[in-house]
Amino acid sequence: MTETRSKSVEYWLLFMMFLVAAMIVVGGATRLTNSGLSITEWAPIRGALPPLSTEAWKAEFEKYKLIPEFEAEHPGMDLEGFKFIYFWEWGHRQLGRFIGLAYTLPLFFFLLRGKFASGHRWKFFSVALLIGMQGAVGWWMVHSGLQEGMVSVSQYRLATHLGIAFIILGVLYWLYKRQASGWDRAPSMLGRGRTKLLAGLVYLQIIGGAFMAGTYSGHTYNEWPLMDGDFIPQGYGIQTPFWRNMFENSAAIQFNHRTLAYILLAVAIWVGWSMRRSRAVQPAMVVFFAVLLWQVGLGIWTLLAVAPLNLSLLHQFSSIFVFLAVIGVNWRSRYTVK
Repeated sequence: MTETRSKSVEYWLLFMMFLVAAMIVVGGATRLTNSGLSITEWAPIRGALPPLSTEAWKAEFEKYKLIPEFEAEHPGMDLEGFKFIYFWEWGHRQLGRFIGLAYTLPLFFFLLRGKFASGHRWKFFSVALLIGMQGAVGWWMVHSGLQEGMVSVSQYRLATHLGIAFIILGVLYWLYKRQASGWDRAPSMLGRGRTKLLAGLVYLQIIGGAFMAGTYSGHTYNEWPLMDGDFIPQGYGIQTPFWRNMFENSAAIQFNHRTLAYILLAVAIWVGWSMRRSRAVQPAMVVFFAVLLWQVGLGIWTLLAVAPLNLSLLHQFSSIFVFLAVIGVNWRSRYTVK
């Protein structure tokens, strides 16, 4: 197939992937340090600057004291402590602003220079729309934690926010692969359904990780392989209706996250074995299986250590490589490099 190739577009897409990956990690740190509600307003332009005087800092701190999280999580916090959590959230938002500019400005420049194949321009514009939507979803998520009776953001909205971030990362990587190598459709499409299944399971597991973080489920059942002496914890289905357990019950959320990891390993072995004669797919499967094994082992370590900040962030960071690796598997099952 013919594709408009440009080294400048390749480097731009790589840079954007780096920024989005950094955003995922910074967002995880913001969540895990309980910093996400420190800025109680959405001011896309005015909020680009942090408070610049002691009086301005005190005013922001007073706003934070009015929300339920302050009394529940930080009742003894002083101004210096507030500055710490404020800068995590401010940095997260600032990085979001930079990502928006770093994508849209070169996008129009490359468009005017004719760097995109006409049939694929909409894909580049779709990323711009997703980035814009992500900013709005981020505030929608934060707003949920500012409501009466809430001491953290909604885990549903957190999962939505993280899910969109990974979609953006995945589309950027796919576009990069199209730009970076000559390619043809693979002569055989056998196995594409299996690699898509693998990618779907990885994405589902990432969303499950968001629910783990959003409900602090990593701080419970800190043993392995059992959960309080049982394979299926006794509190698995205590909520009604039953579906709520999947998203609001720490016992069910953690059990499902563990179980899906085992399923992922089994499916990865099956897919790798079934496509062992594919010279295109096998190298990508080896990389994927290696990072998946690392991620599963790291997840167990993080759980046994009661989810400390450093291991939790490393676990989230590693999920980026698992995600990119499974996209690489799908790419190699669909295209062959010239």
